[in-house]
Amino acid sequence: MVKQPVSVNGVVRWKDVGLADQAKSEQKERKMVVLRHEIGDVLRDVRQRQGRTLREVSHSARVSLGYLSEVERGQKEASSELLSSICSALDVPLSSMLREVSDRVAVAEGVAVPDTVPQEFAQRYGRDLDRELNTELNNELATGLLSGAH
Repeated sequence: MVKQPVSVNGVVRWKDVGLADQAKSEQKERKMVVLRHEIGDVLRDVRQRQGRTLREVSHSARVSLGYLSEVERGQKEASSELLSSICSALDVPLSSMLREVSDRVAVAEGVAVPDTVPQEFAQRYGRDLDRELNTELNNELATGLLSGAH
């Protein structure tokens, strides 16, 4: 910690400044994550990637068009049953949708989401997996499955 002079209304006071203050200010600056907004954004992204309209999905999910629109805009908190129905209509597993939401929330919170195998796991199992995959690949090449030879 370092003490620095801070002037408040013409009065100089000494304030501790350091990493703790930076962490506190960063926490204050983070915006609050609203789960229904993230869920709505993911559902809208999935629907738009499929090139489908709100009307098509609402009909398949048996949800009113207006309600689905409100869910996508984060204005309504959807029940688990409704989310399941919407995901089924989009032909996307509920777990995949929730994983995408989880990843977005983690990013908003500033939490690192690993996209690789944890080091302990790789050390314990990685070499064995590599050896097994190489053996399997070599066997397939030898039998001509991958080379196209018949």
